[in-house]
Amino acid sequence: MTSSLKRPALLALAVALAAAGSARAAETMDHGSMDHSQMNHGQMDHGSMEHSQMNHGQMDHGEKDQAQPSGYGSRTPIPVPTEADRAAAFPQQPPHHMHTGSINSLFLMDKLEYQDADDASVLSWDASGWIGRDINRFWFRTEGERANGKTEEAEVQALYGRAVSPWWELVAGVRQDFKPGSPQTWAAFGVQGMPLYGLETEATAFFGENGQSALRLEGDYDILLSNRLILQPTAEVNLYGRNDHERGVGSGLGNTEVGLRLRYEIVREFAPYIGVTWNRNYGNTADFAREEGDDNDEARFVAGIRFWF
Repeated sequence: MTSSLKRPALLALAVALAAAGSARAAETMDHGSMDHSQMNHGQMDHGSMEHSQMNHGQMDHGEKDQAQPSGYGSRTPIPVPTEADRAAAFPQQPPHHMHTGSINSLFLMDKLEYQDADDASVLSWDASGWIGRDINRFWFRTEGERANGKTEEAEVQALYGRAVSPWWELVAGVRQDFKPGSPQTWAAFGVQGMPLYGLETEATAFFGENGQSALRLEGDYDILLSNRLILQPTAEVNLYGRNDHERGVGSGLGNTEVGLRLRYEIVREFAPYIGVTWNRNYGNTADFAREEGDDNDEARFVAGIRFWF
């Protein structure tokens, strides 16, 4: 009876010792030295593995890294940039010509055109240009027209311009009229600029001999229909301080001109165009025109060229 009771006890003790030995073997297992290529992972019973008893802290990863191919997992250190590297990455740029004090210039023949008027064929021009630096410039303007080979209107302006902002400039100088009437000299003061992209404006006040005065407002706007096809509406308004019968102008609102021109830029510097203009006189200026037998309200077809350099 005693031997039969001892046998189960001895068997239980052997099982417990075997379990304890397995736990100590798992704690000391060197995974770095294990030959995983010979292991049959398909036959491993992962469900019965006691991971809680595995001592992962004692795994020899150093030996594992040594068993990997040379260069595996390593990183090449980033070299420190040298002066030669910086010079190659950021090459020196050529000097910028803006704000360097160099003298520049521009000439623009904005309108050189034939106009089909009611009583004559008219050649009309409107040109401007400047020479100088970014802030201070010398400007000139000229405009006029010839009808039937005779100059009916002609003027030239010489102005000093000073930029007061990137888009605005104050001008002052003189204006000389050659026609109509006898030559006349005016003092000129004004402002010109671009309040909106593509919209160019001029407002100039003139003070002439014998207390005469005038104000001219001009504006034009470029509408890009394509890279080369441009539609340009224009407007001009003239006001006068007193009557001048010799030159056919009266006090107040004298005359206006509204135009619409379509140009094609063959190159940026040269563009032919066609269009229409509408001219109208008002007040005393209209009365003087009727006395001379001229029309006070007239539309004209125009064709011309625009160029600059």
